[in-house]
Amino acid sequence: MIEKLSLFPLNTVLFPGMPINLHIFESRYKLMIQRALLTDNIFGVTLIRQGTEALGALAEPFYIGTTAKIVDVERLDNGHMNITAIGEERFLIKELDRESAVYLTGFVEKYPLELHRPLDIYRRLRMLRSHVQYYLRTLDSLEEVQINLESLDLPEDPMVFLFLASSLLQIPATEKQPILSAPTALDFCTMVERLYRRENAVLRNLKHVSAEAAQNLAMLN
Repeated sequence: MIEKLSLFPLNTVLFPGMPINLHIFESRYKLMIQRALLTDNIFGVTLIRQGTEALGALAEPFYIGTTAKIVDVERLDNGHMNITAIGEERFLIKELDRESAVYLTGFVEKYPLELHRPLDIYRRLRMLRSHVQYYLRTLDSLEEVQINLESLDLPEDPMVFLFLASSLLQIPATEKQPILSAPTALDFCTMVERLYRRENAVLRNLKHVSAEAAQNLAMLN
């Protein structure tokens, strides 16, 4: 079924189940959020293909995005808002509408992941879990990102884990968009696993270089 959806083009890829925090200050997006709050609290997040997030012409989005449900709103004295939303479902834009509102809207349909070959998906997810654990431990040891590993429990639910793993990757949004666009869960999982293999190879090399640098520094002292 095709439905009309308010669209928020951003320089980020939102995955289902993942949170997003936004500071709303432009009039057009304040209006969009106000209208969402008066109805179902839903808007669509899409990665920008061309253009800018704010203070310019409406950006050109990629055509696969994720619906976001507003779960918290902080209204500020200057009329701005801080909102927290949670990604819900993937959607495919069938047609854009730039005329009916000051912000971008589109006619969209749901784009669920096809769950064929469940045994292959399960095997991939088992391998992916070990890659994610190594990735997070190594990032933490290199102090590249601030991750509280004690409070980060990787979920057992396979799809929740897959979306979280995709979100945790420290890579450009343009590399995450093909993941979000994958037609099947197996394709999705395969792409994420390959990216973790690549990133872990980079981290292993970086860890080796850091150890050598520390050893050389110790010798100088």
